[in-house]
Amino acid sequence: MEKSPLPHFSIVFLLSISIIVTLGPTLSGSYNLVAQEEVNQQQQQQLQPLSIYDIFNKVEDSVVQITTSVPPSTIPTPDRQQENRTALGSGFVYDNNGYIVTNNHVVANARIVDITFIDGSRYTANVTGRDVYSDLAVLKIVENFTQAELAPPLTLGNSSELKVGDQVVAIGNPFGLEGSITTGIVSQTGRLLPLEETGFSVPNAIQTDALINPGNSGGPLLNMKSEIIGVNTAGIFPGNIGFAVPSNAVKRIVPILIETGNYTHPWLGMTGGPVTSDVAQREGLERNFKGIIVDTIVKNSPADKAGINGSITNQYGERLGGDIITAVDGNPVIRMEDLISYLETEKSVDQNMTLTVYKDGKTIDKQITIGQRPSPVPFLTRAPQPSP
Repeated sequence: MEKSPLPHFSIVFLLSISIIVTLGPTLSGSYNLVAQEEVNQQQQQQLQPLSIYDIFNKVEDSVVQITTSVPPSTIPTPDRQQENRTALGSGFVYDNNGYIVTNNHVVANARIVDITFIDGSRYTANVTGRDVYSDLAVLKIVENFTQAELAPPLTLGNSSELKVGDQVVAIGNPFGLEGSITTGIVSQTGRLLPLEETGFSVPNAIQTDALINPGNSGGPLLNMKSEIIGVNTAGIFPGNIGFAVPSNAVKRIVPILIETGNYTHPWLGMTGGPVTSDVAQREGLERNFKGIIVDTIVKNSPADKAGINGSITNQYGERLGGDIITAVDGNPVIRMEDLISYLETEKSVDQNMTLTVYKDGKTIDKQITIGQRPSPVPFLTRAPQPSP
């Protein structure tokens, strides 16, 4: 009897299915491996630091020069011509909506300023928000513009990840010399930057040896991934010491400046300093006792209402007493920077906070309701003491 070819066809058909089913996962796995390898390569490229040249080329279009008209002095002097003068500073593109970030002291009391991009494009901008306490200000371009006309916004990095010795790049317009770049390292983080016009300090400021000259103020301080980790604010001459407002403060404050025009800072109403060996000896403490001793208290301030006590001066001009704060909400306090930084970054107005206080051989917890920082008072005679 002659056999039918159908079984042969069926076997071939089934084998074909078997081959397809078997090869399917293999081909898919190969594709996934290639895709994963591409992702890994992209991640490696992102982790690799850029060259200084590449950083400059990547961000230069987004750094602007800010020109502010400064009115003449109300007191005529022989050596001062009574006409408007111009002040120069720097800034950078914050977003695609035409907002520019700079220092508050760059725009001074101006309401309208001129901004110029590296390609010569000029715009008029309104000062839409300012915060004298963090020395930050936000400008908004007035004229209509397209996304193609405006340079791309720069990326904000995480300033809390900075380490001493990290290389940084400062870009701005020193002395009106547009598009200038300097380099250096992070000399230290967590500095208190005193602002004489307010009597308060900017916490967590970045110290760098990258040269920051007049005109650099308001420009970006960048890491080697071209991320903004600070806003250049001040330089000390001679000494080549520069300071920048940390990018995390920009992330926290600028959105509120855009929305409301101002930023409310928490306030305790006290000044203080570290427990030095002299203070420890004076107060009968162990030589290595750690904490901050309260110096002065503002009347009716949150610290005053919470029963925090400042030191007193005897008839010989000696400072005596004063509560010693050793912790805030359970976190150890060694320097005034610790208290100010925690208050500024972790707390808000009307929230409660626990201060652990050492007094007369006893340690107690005092609850304090945080208040709103008052209007700035000019501090003309000396640099302000650390004050929260």
